[in-house]
Amino acid sequence: MRELDELINVDDPAWPELQELFVTSAAPLEVLPVDPAEGRRCLLQLQVTARSALGSLVLNSGGLVLDGGWVRVFGGGTASDGRTMPSLAQVNAFPERFDPAWSPTVGLVVGHDVLGGVFALNGHNPVAAGRPGAPGQMAYFAPDTLAWEALEMGHSAWISWLLSGRLETFYDGLRWPGWTEDVAALTFAQGISVYPFLWTKEAHADLAGTSRRPVPMREILGVATDFARQMGTADPGFLGAA
Repeated sequence: MRELDELINVDDPAWPELQELFVTSAAPLEVLPVDPAEGRRCLLQLQVTARSALGSLVLNSGGLVLDGGWVRVFGGGTASDGRTMPSLAQVNAFPERFDPAWSPTVGLVVGHDVLGGVFALNGHNPVAAGRPGAPGQMAYFAPDTLAWEALEMGHSAWISWLLSGRLETFYDGLRWPGWTEDVAALTFAQGISVYPFLWTKEAHADLAGTSRRPVPMREILGVATDFARQMGTADPGFLGAA
């Protein structure tokens, strides 16, 4: 076990480099203020240093909000100005107090999108967890296929990718006219439920003709999990305690 001071006080923290990326972001970006105590709790349980992008994000930011809230990247959590973003620890159900015996063996949920897409950092054995990709690399649970996809990049590269302006291409076919206004009206605990569901032929053929409404994110993730099991696709497993 490494003490908190050892995790924080490193010679080459990643935060300055991340701040440079934030300034030059090609995607609309908001960096939320962090709850310092919660950020430190995240860092201690993760046992990663501020030298990593993951450690720096939980220590220095409450989270990242991209494309007006379409993608939320979890950090140390915040409750600033009445806007509550859950911390990485809360989303991943960390122990309330540091537990050296606990680890996120399946992997870490590090981001959600408003449709119920889940960005996760693979653990030591992604095959056993039913996820594609190598250990320590990113995977994405796609709400339109109810399946995990390998992103073939690590967490730091994923942050750079998010800020590169490629989200428009990544979500091609999943955004409807007026989506920016719909997303702007959400809280960070909400997503957008689409009916007919995104994985149906009807939604694939005419997304603009679907019915959409804001609902709690936990409801969207729960429905996706239930349908993945019913349809015979692989159980997606843990999608985050939204």
